[in-house]
Amino acid sequence: QVQLLESGGGLVQAGGSLRLSCAASGLVFSTYRMGWFRQAPGKEREVVSTILWSGGGTFSADSVKGRFTISRDDAQKLLYLQMNNLQPNDTAVYYCAAGDRPYGGSTYRYWGQGTQVTVSS
Repeated sequence: QVQLLESGGGLVQAGGSLRLSCAASGLVFSTYRMGWFRQAPGKEREVVSTILWSGGGTFSADSVKGRFTISRDDAQKLLYLQMNNLQPNDTAVYYCAAGDRPYGGSTYRYWGQGTQVTVSS
């Protein structure tokens, strides 16, 4: 059974930083594409950053480029999102997700419960 557990969310002032973590279990973590998504109130869920398996490439949405960095520790089965210079429009529930199959796939099959990030102005 695949489980993804996010942590690290909270309340921060504009310009501050947070680091989100996602602990994975029940899958061979190093072989899966991973991603961070977010959903703000009244808005659709959107991709934030993604990272391929084992040292693969990364992608970040234009809205977070230069501020957020995705990384992974395959030995510890952890996914990270370092968020710097946070702004009020970054306020959302942030979700960790894993791809639909090892070394490939095109969708995200497994999702965590989410962690709230709130940025005050």
